[in-house]
Amino acid sequence: MADDALIIETGVHAPDAAVIWLHGLGADGHDFEPIVPELRLDPGISVRFVFPHAPMMPVTINQGFVMRAWYDIRAADIGAEQDEKGIRASAELIDELVTSQVEQGIAVERIVLAGFSQGGAIALHAGLRYSQRLAGIIALSTYLPLAESLDAERSGANIDVPILIGHGSADPVVPIDLAHATRAQLEALEYEIQWHEYKGMPHSVCEQEIFHIAEWLETILS
Repeated sequence: MADDALIIETGVHAPDAAVIWLHGLGADGHDFEPIVPELRLDPGISVRFVFPHAPMMPVTINQGFVMRAWYDIRAADIGAEQDEKGIRASAELIDELVTSQVEQGIAVERIVLAGFSQGGAIALHAGLRYSQRLAGIIALSTYLPLAESLDAERSGANIDVPILIGHGSADPVVPIDLAHATRAQLEALEYEIQWHEYKGMPHSVCEQEIFHIAEWLETILS
């Protein structure tokens, strides 16, 4: 799994930071490839973007068709009937990806976990439970899976990890109410949240959101 990813490096020096970016259901690592130049990061910040491809699996809500997915979706209400086994298996894959970057010379505290939709759910789940301090977590158009187990399982190392959450108010796939619930739970546990809600945006990423992501990355990685 650690080798099954698209790699893009930015900056004028060898990378000293990494962003592991997880795509949504049915996409692949190429889905967010175009966002790298759009971020227009300061060239003095050298970042390795890692876009892994999720495993192929049948997805219940899509009539069992086999596609790339981080876990199964069993019902239209994505907060119900959660695929705990699949979520935890994908979290283990993300742990492997972090370890791979550390072995390549990136300090763990310079690694960001990011994701959109299903990928964002895994970024939140894995990042909040990761045993060592990460640089940050980006969660786009997503929600917190297995929310009821977070308080017992969360890592003390990432209790103050910066978290960027962005969501469209008109998202028909992951309702904004789920994002609000995620934000409320994380704030109740005293996580550091930067929240952005984009009026009228569907299940996608907008230009303003890309600006906010770039600004946030430059702040935590500078």
